Amino acid sequence: MLLTLHFHPLASFCWKALIALYENDTPFAPNMVDLGNTADRAALLKLWPIGKFPVLRDDARDQTVPESSIIIEYLDRHYPGRTQFIPADPDLAWQTRLRDRFYDLYLHLPMQKIMGDRLRAEGKKDPHGVEEAREQLQTSYRMIEAQMSVGTWATGETFGLADCAAMPPLFYGNMVEPFGDAHKNVTAYYERLKARPSVARVLKEAEPYFNMVPK
Repeated sequence: MLLTLHFHPLASFCWKALIALYENDTPFAPNMVDLGNTADRAALLKLWPIGKFPVLRDDARDQTVPESSIIIEYLDRHYPGRTQFIPADPDLAWQTRLRDRFYDLYLHLPMQKIMGDRLRAEGKKDPHGVEEAREQLQTSYRMIEAQMSVGTWATGETFGLADCAAMPPLFYGNMVEPFGDAHKNVTAYYERLKARPSVARVLKEAEPYFNMVPK
């Protein structure tokens, strides 16, 4: 196998890369990484000293590619398929990258802040930071609600990079800060994402690990 994805099936940024791989039926070898395992962690650090996943290893081109957005752009260029994740049109391309950054920075990161705080021991929690994260999620929900008043996907009628970015934080975000009745467009978009075969496959493969999600 030329491509190997180093990942964990519950990790939200890993979902983003997996969705892209499944969209185009791109052949790859999955390597599940347990960061609590000394050997697994050491192997990941050797690939990418930052120690975060996903990391894509391309033996054919002798390239190690970290970061979910960069992995998807790399796949788009070197392993293209029926779904083009970044449009060829320059204006649509920068708009797609902007939406990708929006979902990563203003939905994904605050969601992770809340989830991460649930793992902290008593006395180590950050209620102020969690409250700020909830406010950011609500602001982002309002923006998505307006954006999704027209069009099917994040940048119009074509599924792409930004949709890969949107699904994971929407899934976990709805757990920690539910969309509510005021965000019907957000909910409808989320349901369209879940119905996409590539997304449904990611969720199905993650199911056995959902008991590990902090409540």
